[in-house]
Amino acid sequence: MSIAAQVLAQLDGAEQKAASAAEGAGFAYGLAAIGPGIGIGYLVGQAVQAMARQPESAGQVQTTMFLGVAFTEALALIGFVVFILLKFA
Repeated sequence: MSIAAQVLAQLDGAEQKAASAAEGAGFAYGLAAIGPGIGIGYLVGQAVQAMARQPESAGQVQTTMFLGVAFTEALALIGFVVFILLKFA
């Protein structure tokens, strides 16, 4: 039996619910952070490749890359908000 299961077995109903909500919220935020992390890595990699192929368009590619990073990072922030809502709701 895992340590988490032993600890949950010692808690009453309300404490078990709170502990499970915290565990679920942390797991959900972890999953929510994976997607944007992969997306930003892919986006920056492709932007660097595009700038290497056409250096004259580096300014436009860089601007577009920063917009993409901002929109992708918004997904991680939404995941964090959901984490907070699950934790304290």
